[in-house]
Amino acid sequence: MDLRKQISQGKHKAPEDGKYDTSAFGDTPEDDPVRQHVMNWASEYGVSQAALDNLVGQVVEMGTANFEQVQASLEEERKLLGPNADTRITNISKWASGLVNKGIWGKDDFEEFKIMGGTARGISALEKLREAYEGRLPIETTPVEGAPSKEELYQMVANPKYHEDPSYRKKVEQLFAQNFG
Repeated sequence: MDLRKQISQGKHKAPEDGKYDTSAFGDTPEDDPVRQHVMNWASEYGVSQAALDNLVGQVVEMGTANFEQVQASLEEERKLLGPNADTRITNISKWASGLVNKGIWGKDDFEEFKIMGGTARGISALEKLREAYEGRLPIETTPVEGAPSKEELYQMVANPKYHEDPSYRKKVEQLFAQNFG
C-alpha cells in the first residue's frame, strides 16, 4: 500500500523538473548549510523524493535530539554554578571582553576562553585566576527562592537565641552566606 501510494504520487523517482518538495525540512531555514548540501546532493545524484524525505526526516530528528541534549547540558552547567550562575557568566564574559579590548588577548585567546568558559569548572578556574591577580571579586547575589529576606535575617540576629545557642547561630550565619555571599 505504501509503495503504491509513493508511485501514485511520483515519489519513487526524482522530480522531472528538479524541484523537490522540501516540506520534510520543517522549520529549517532555507539558508541552513546542511539543508543546502542535502538539496544539492539530491539533485546531483537524482535521488527520489521518497528517499530524500526519509533522509531529511532522520537528519531533522537527529538535529532536534542534539539540540535537546545541548540544552540539558547547559542547564546542568548552570546548576553547578549555583543560584548566581547568570551573574557569574556575565561577569567572566565581561572580564574576558575587557582583556580583548585592552589588547591583552587576541581573537585566538578569546576563542580559547569560550571553550574553557563553556563549563562550570572552567568558569570557576577562570574566576580563581582572576582573583589571584585582582583580589576577591564581589559577586552580585540573588536571594535563593524560599530563603528568608534580609529583614528576617536581621531579626534572627536580634533574637536572644542567636547569642545563646551556637547551632542556631551557625544556621543563621549559613543563611547569610547563602543569600549574601
